[in-house]
Amino acid sequence: MGIFERYLSVWVALCIAAGVALGLVWPTVFEAIAAIELAHVNLVIALFIWVMIYPMMVQIDFSSIKDIGNKPKGLILTLIVNWLIKPFTMAALGWLFFKMLFADWVDPQSANEYIAGMILLGVAPCTAMVFVWSQLTKGDANYTLVQVSVNDVIMIFAFAPLAAMLLGVSDIEVPWQTLLLSVGLYVLLPLLAGIITRSRLARHNDSAQLQRFLSAIKPWSITGLLATVVLLFGFQAETIIAQPHTIGLIAIPLLIQTYGIFVIAYAAAKWLKLPHNIAAPACMIGTSNFFELAVAVAISLFGLHSGAALATVVGVLVEVPVMLSLVAIANRTRHWFEPD
Repeated sequence: MGIFERYLSVWVALCIAAGVALGLVWPTVFEAIAAIELAHVNLVIALFIWVMIYPMMVQIDFSSIKDIGNKPKGLILTLIVNWLIKPFTMAALGWLFFKMLFADWVDPQSANEYIAGMILLGVAPCTAMVFVWSQLTKGDANYTLVQVSVNDVIMIFAFAPLAAMLLGVSDIEVPWQTLLLSVGLYVLLPLLAGIITRSRLARHNDSAQLQRFLSAIKPWSITGLLATVVLLFGFQAETIIAQPHTIGLIAIPLLIQTYGIFVIAYAAAKWLKLPHNIAAPACMIGTSNFFELAVAVAISLFGLHSGAALATVVGVLVEVPVMLSLVAIANRTRHWFEPD
């Protein structure tokens, strides 16, 4: 691992602080950046998210999907957690906390937007960062590729209707065109670009050329992530400073969701007798979020300064340190599982 991946939590923390500071010092600059949009999609953030996602998409080998029948239990676990458990527990926790437990502290409109942001996080299973978590837990890289590939294929078709259904249940009107546009921009098109790039580089079976290309573009993924974090926290700087308690309120159900889903997935992996190098990445995929997509859709649907956008940004704040703690737990409990 390079220095950026090894100390990722440090860089993210510094970028969060830098984003808030810059947003307070130069609010007009961030307002100008926020105004650069097309069809409610901010083009600057779209550029950085593409820079972040594209290198990860090139790594995905969709031909590996043919191997899912060899070890189906790990994939089945991931799919059940991602699509049958996680979205609904996230929506339920959002409703429980912001409609009941925190109802006296949050106005109804803000509560709805916070719930919406949480739902968007819940229906977007992790893609880009999965490879980092898998590597940190010494996971099976090829199997992780299979899991990510299948999840991305499902996400293309399931993200919009599932998000719309849960947002509708929460009494939030869903502009379908914006939602579908965001899925196309942040999932479908990067996937297609990655497939085309990989197929062109690998058509002569020159794996060395592919690896050189991946090594060259890999730093750009972290750069895109850090630039996105700076912008997102810059946009929300005034809200974060003015309402620090709101950040804590949003973080509480997100923390409960993350650790709760991990416990469910990890216990199921143990029960299924999965080897650790499949169990750990499977649980990481089910636990973490494709926050890049969630943030983009929240901004597209509700605006840069909305409660939904703030909730997804808090998801970024919570995700990295929490996932690193789960990596540590997974590594220390390796002996609980079948040998790799």
